[in-house]
Amino acid sequence: MISRIWHGWTIPGNADTYELLLKEEIFVGIQNRHIRGFRSIQLLRRIVGNEVEFVTIMVFDSLAAVREFAGEDYEAAVVPERARAVLSRFDDRSQHYEIRSMS
Repeated sequence: MISRIWHGWTIPGNADTYELLLKEEIFVGIQNRHIRGFRSIQLLRRIVGNEVEFVTIMVFDSLAAVREFAGEDYEAAVVPERARAVLSRFDDRSQHYEIRSMS
């Protein structure tokens, strides 16, 4: 199994807007794609200085499933325009890890 990890940051005034966009539009859109091998997505949030950091952790069965989600350049960040409008900055590339243990 593969974990895809990505970070984005926004100003505190945009944090709730961004979180709502993720939960009500972006995550729903990902689930509605019915990607073979997509298992789950988690959202983490924390205040860091004058910013709010968001981390998404997606779980896939394989890199083939990640490619179905993100395309051939599977490390490229997938950030819709509406999200880009409220983010201050974000990772251009996602990190991928083999999941060696889950409980």
